[in-house]
Amino acid sequence: MTAEQRPARQPSGIRDVTCGEGVRVVEPVNLYGCELGDRCFVGPFVEIQSGVRIGAGTRVQSHAFICEGVQIGRDCFVGHGVVFINDRFAEGRPAGGRRELWQPTRIADRVSIGSNATLLPVSVCSDVVIGAGAVVTRDITRPGTYAGNPARRLQKDTSPDPAGGSEA
Repeated sequence: MTAEQRPARQPSGIRDVTCGEGVRVVEPVNLYGCELGDRCFVGPFVEIQSGVRIGAGTRVQSHAFICEGVQIGRDCFVGHGVVFINDRFAEGRPAGGRRELWQPTRIADRVSIGSNATLLPVSVCSDVVIGAGAVVTRDITRPGTYAGNPARRLQKDTSPDPAGGSEA
């Protein structure tokens, strides 16, 4: 391979990260220019980009991708392989790094996001569960459990139990 054929290498790692007390990170990771609150946990193979803020007690599991423009509250859970997206393809194609076309995502407190969920630029209120594999395309303004593609609120089944029992 000639010098022209070799790719430019940029090592992964932890650069310019502000951490609270008791933060744990399992390497390898790619964290840069972000803030991690007290007692956060970040699993292996996670990328957290510049400007991201993660609240105290939040756990980010392996293979998650948290892009610029995301804020996550306190005591949240981000499951394995969760992906945040900041580009809605507003002009019918990728923004191509044009930050003025990116949009923010705001996750409030005590939100649990199941493995392999995808979140477009949205706001999610506190006390929400997002099911595994869900695709969140709109703001979530009511606590509850959301699942599917696009994610929708699951209604509690209030129909009588055919066996004569009752819900707890």
